[in-house]
Amino acid sequence: MKMTMIGTGYLGATHAACMAELGHEVLGLDVDEHKITQLAAGTTPFYEPGLDELLAKHTQSGRLRFTTDPAEAAEFANIHFIGVGTPQQAGSFAADLNYLHAAVDSIAEHLRGEHLLIGKSTVPVGTAADLQQRYPHLEVMWNPEFLREGHAVNDTLHPDRIVMGVRDGSTAAETLTQVYAQPIAEGTPVIVTDLATAELVKTSANAFLATKISFINAVSEICEVAGADIVDLAHALGLDDRIGPKFLGAGLGFGGGCLPKDIRAFMARAGELGANEALTFLREVDAINLRRREHLVQMAREACGGNLIGVRVTVLGAAFKPNSDDVRDSPALAVAGALNLAGAHVTVTDPKALAGAQRVFPTLAYEADTLTALRGADLVVLATEWDEYTNLDPQEVKKIVRRPVVIDGRNALDRQAWRDAGFDIHAMGRA
Repeated sequence: MKMTMIGTGYLGATHAACMAELGHEVLGLDVDEHKITQLAAGTTPFYEPGLDELLAKHTQSGRLRFTTDPAEAAEFANIHFIGVGTPQQAGSFAADLNYLHAAVDSIAEHLRGEHLLIGKSTVPVGTAADLQQRYPHLEVMWNPEFLREGHAVNDTLHPDRIVMGVRDGSTAAETLTQVYAQPIAEGTPVIVTDLATAELVKTSANAFLATKISFINAVSEICEVAGADIVDLAHALGLDDRIGPKFLGAGLGFGGGCLPKDIRAFMARAGELGANEALTFLREVDAINLRRREHLVQMAREACGGNLIGVRVTVLGAAFKPNSDDVRDSPALAVAGALNLAGAHVTVTDPKALAGAQRVFPTLAYEADTLTALRGADLVVLATEWDEYTNLDPQEVKKIVRRPVVIDGRNALDRQAWRDAGFDIHAMGRA
């Protein structure tokens, strides 16, 4: 089948490459000429495991091309996915839909005949219905994405569910069933529902995950003052199949370009619809998450005798999660910046995210080599649980730091091994 991908950021580039892998012919459309040039050459402007290989494979095979010309995209196909960003509005919790409307406007004026617009962006409920009113000559449906950064290629090719939101009487789901014929044949569940429900599935999923993370982090605060162990507690909770073990890792909390802004947009939209009180608990979810960053800085201050001025701190990690170079609302980078403001000399290291981190916090010191970054440190902070950090040999680290003090901000280190090496190790939610 032929299709376009409107918007070639993280979501769009991944979806386009994966649709080509499923056998379709795909044309990516974006206004950013530099990005289009880079993608057309078979490389991405961000890091996602396996995506560069897939992109190179299908730009060479001819199944995947890119353009900045909306007229070309309109002529190429009658199936159009849209995956542009919906960031948080400045000065508001609400989502900014200007990019979405601009993207659809750019191609809609060129469309003649029957065309299907398939939304994948995370949007406030009611957006699809609004688009249908704006563009009555198009058929609008919503097919939310459920990608996890670091696993996006697999999540697209082998999704755990496919949600199709359509308006009454529409046959658009039949077309999308053909698009996803391969994963559906593999047994992926398909839910066909109305437009509003499809939009709410994505925002509700993110709100639930954020709530689960903040719940275990709130309990970890109790563990610290009660002398309990949050890791053992979370393990016991996770064995209850009604709860499950995922997203019960207490630590620095969530960040990135999705969960923080999506739960805020969800609250804002609930208020606009008159359901002001329905999601007020998400304010506390957000507050707990932000409080984790402040708490780690306080732990660092206490570990250094109450004063961080002049202390040499190495922060392991800048990305908001491992296997990503995304530093948007990164807890790791927020902590590094706060430590610096408290007077510490901070060196940040990360396998993939240093370039992005430098743009956000240009005043911090950065070092790509982990051992070089650790040399002479008075305090080591594990902020992003990359394998190369959790697998560090504490005996070797002990030889190069100035003081053997470490804060495990992700509860990912082998505490006993670091203690045996002579380290004073502190962890969030553990006595």
